[in-house]
Amino acid sequence: MMNTILLKESEIKKLVSMRDIIEIVDKTFVDLGEGKTINPTKLNLNLGDSEPTNLPYKASLNAMPAYIAWQDMAGQKWAGGWGKGRREIGRPFINALIMLVHPNYGDFLAVMDGAWITNMRTGAQTAVILRYLLKDKKDITVGLYGAGVQGRTQTEALTAIFNVQKLYVYDPVPAAAAKFKEDMKDYVQGEIIVVDHPQKAAKADAVITVTPATQAFLKGEWLEKGTVYFAMGSYQECDDQAILGADKLICDHVGQCLHRGNLKHLAEEGKITENSVYCTVGELAAGMKQVGDVADQKLLVVPIGMGCLDVAVAGIAYRKAFSLGVGETFAFDE
Repeated sequence: MMNTILLKESEIKKLVSMRDIIEIVDKTFVDLGEGKTINPTKLNLNLGDSEPTNLPYKASLNAMPAYIAWQDMAGQKWAGGWGKGRREIGRPFINALIMLVHPNYGDFLAVMDGAWITNMRTGAQTAVILRYLLKDKKDITVGLYGAGVQGRTQTEALTAIFNVQKLYVYDPVPAAAAKFKEDMKDYVQGEIIVVDHPQKAAKADAVITVTPATQAFLKGEWLEKGTVYFAMGSYQECDDQAILGADKLICDHVGQCLHRGNLKHLAEEGKITENSVYCTVGELAAGMKQVGDVADQKLLVVPIGMGCLDVAVAGIAYRKAFSLGVGETFAFDE
């Protein structure tokens, strides 16, 4: 009989912290760069979030399988964003489940909430990548676009690694930005500055767009040399100059990045190809590529999101849960 552990969000939060997740993400990037971890391109189910599907749900689901070599763990995240129905009933945009499977015996080891892990590892990946790029630099400034859940996890992760002297935050809903400032003041070592125009957040060491925007609002002409720009949205947040004007383009997964998010339309027009990508995050993590002095460059990082990070975090949560007796068990094959 196969006993599968079921884990709720509240239980996962007690098993892994942001610092744990930062370490897990770092190890997984290195493993991926060394060719050990396996991360296939995600499979997308379009439920009406973009053409040509004309379904009314304004939603999209991704199947994101992975094998984590350093854990000897396999699994998949089944995750999506809902722009209509969930918002109408007051639920968060993102919803997800993660399933873990024993790579040898095929037993489903765990099924757990994936939304919290998604948000946390999305923040962690930015901080870890920035550490690869900035090396020993500790004091930084940040320009953050989006004062929602992922804006918060970005901030939590960055402040766990760096001394954030100034964090400029822009959100088209001023009340959201004001609440973000109040909620995050104990995380940020320096000052949180709410700005009323997107240009005012663009002069920083790290500029991060983590929004559901479908129309470009960040202009490339605002970005200066010495800036690392993280384009993290699933749609279109920046103009073409922000992309084409970058000295180096770094992706987490080349295939995924060219078919979704900020690079999609330029890839479709043939203006961005696989040859445009300087390196992957895995290659950076494994020491296979170096970017040089960031101060002399505009760097563009597009981490569209990989299932291996979710499965790796879930794998550690599962093992801790198993050892501590946390969660319920269910025998699907009973």
